[in-house]
Amino acid sequence: MRHSERHRTAHIGWLRAAVLGANDGLISTASLVVGVAASGTDRPAILIAGVAGVVAGAMSMAAGEYVSVSSQSDTEQADLARERKELESDYEGERHELAGIYEGRGLSSDLAVQVADQLMAKDALAVHAREELGLSEFTAARPIQASLASALSFAAGAVLPVLVATFVPRVQLSAAVTGSALLLLAVLGALAARVGGASVWRGAARVTFWGALAMGASALVGRWFGTTV
Repeated sequence: MRHSERHRTAHIGWLRAAVLGANDGLISTASLVVGVAASGTDRPAILIAGVAGVVAGAMSMAAGEYVSVSSQSDTEQADLARERKELESDYEGERHELAGIYEGRGLSSDLAVQVADQLMAKDALAVHAREELGLSEFTAARPIQASLASALSFAAGAVLPVLVATFVPRVQLSAAVTGSALLLLAVLGALAARVGGASVWRGAARVTFWGALAMGASALVGRWFGTTV
């Protein structure tokens, strides 16, 4: 009977992209809206800035994540191609290398050779990719998946400040955007910490702190430029 367990490492790839995207979207767009509002401009200008921030940010996140993860994928593929050639040209040497890895982890010499032989008989490239290169299905680079997750999560986080700026009275706009953004940041930070097995309170506190700092700085800049330009 096969024993199946759920491990948090299976969530690392998509969770990282989703949480970073949502946090970036929320913090950057809320800061942009608060900064423009603090300058004294009217609602249409604030909304234009907010919507432009959502679109530009989502595209930037998608492009950046795609380029970054594609570079990782290219490196992985190059390593796999080199390993494949080594298996074709020096199978025995690769066999001894794999046995040496297992022996270094505590197996006896004879048992290490037996394990290496059995695993390589099933899929030599896969076992060398895992044991020698550190590659697995959980860590494999997926550029398109990562870019889409980043763009969509950025937009999902960024839409809240724009919606608040659309419906809340102008006089309460800055306070409403700031409060709602900090609340959602705390929820996102706690959720990410929960899924990752870390402290929920610590996860919520650190992302809320940096979000408050970003919005506060943007408000100061907006107010300063609004009175001098």
